[in-house]
Amino acid sequence: MGRGVSPLLTASLIHAAVDEVLQTDLTEFKQQSVETEGEGDEERFTLLDGELLQRCFFNKLRDVCLEWQKQLPPLRPLKRFLLVSIHAIRNTRRKMEDRHVLLPEFNQLFGLSDDVDRAYFAVFDGHGGVDAANYSATHLHVNVGLHEEIVKNPAEALKCSFQKTDEMFLFKAKREKLRSGTTGVSALIVGNDLHVAWLGDSQVMLVQQGKAVTLMEPHKPEREDERARIETLGGCVTYMDCWRVNGTLAVSRAIGDICQKPYVSGDADGDSFELTGSEDYLLLACDGFFDAVKPYEVVDLVLDHLMQSEGVGLHTAERLVAAAKENGSSDNITVLVVFLRDPQDILADCLRDPKGLGAGDDARSSPFNFLSCEAAATQ
Repeated sequence: MGRGVSPLLTASLIHAAVDEVLQTDLTEFKQQSVETEGEGDEERFTLLDGELLQRCFFNKLRDVCLEWQKQLPPLRPLKRFLLVSIHAIRNTRRKMEDRHVLLPEFNQLFGLSDDVDRAYFAVFDGHGGVDAANYSATHLHVNVGLHEEIVKNPAEALKCSFQKTDEMFLFKAKREKLRSGTTGVSALIVGNDLHVAWLGDSQVMLVQQGKAVTLMEPHKPEREDERARIETLGGCVTYMDCWRVNGTLAVSRAIGDICQKPYVSGDADGDSFELTGSEDYLLLACDGFFDAVKPYEVVDLVLDHLMQSEGVGLHTAERLVAAAKENGSSDNITVLVVFLRDPQDILADCLRDPKGLGAGDDARSSPFNFLSCEAAATQ
């Protein structure tokens, strides 16, 4: 799509064009059939010619654009306030293996026409190559959007789609001899509910009224339940500069890692939370960030940035990435901040009641929230 086209229109056009493609006879794109066996079952997959299919898609997209120039269908934007700040760097690593996805236009992309707002966000941290992260960033949200429970049980749709994506990638990995894997964390906002799911040590956190709220526990081999699961399957957890599965991976669940299945599980954990309107923002990030910046420090850093930018939140993620790098992170770093309230309002609340923010348990002993807001209030 050309520059300057609104994401809302872009997502709607893509859905319409894909719908047109799916109504055509796809047998002309058939490349070959592949059989795979697993646990006594034999499945057959048909591979399509990607180049021909892509050409068909763009032809359909052109036709839809021409039609919509005559009569543009109604486009319904989100009712909920969302502002996204994203920043990712390779840092000192040789390759960038992180990937991220942001889809505030989830409904438009999948043709969901009910009156419920939906938005999807995800961060993937690849290892052993970028194939698994690329694949997950391309397919996970599609599996969520096409899941039969997406409307009635979105939490189940999100959680199950991780395993579905893992199964799909393992088939590709076996066929193409790929050994990479990826952790992943995703957040799906549906109306006033927040659903999260994750594999590995990429994390999502929430800040509510200036306090950091823990939403999940990352999958690490040293977790008692994860160690027990791995050892029951016949694997081991050993310490080699950090705790590792079978002496290799420092995460106990991931998409891919075909050589470490089933010890490295593709079965995601998930949870759901009600959004009351008092939430400030979500933050999704890889371990390159969370290993260097603690959740309670996030609150300090974001408020500091909002003070300096006079409430402009678009570059918040850049400030957080810079902080992780300053604190010694040499890994790829990806930070995705989803403001659920206007940053101007978050800053105004801080200035109005500087003693009331950052005073919760997760804020620990950091004096920043009180001191910085006090200083700003007197300027």
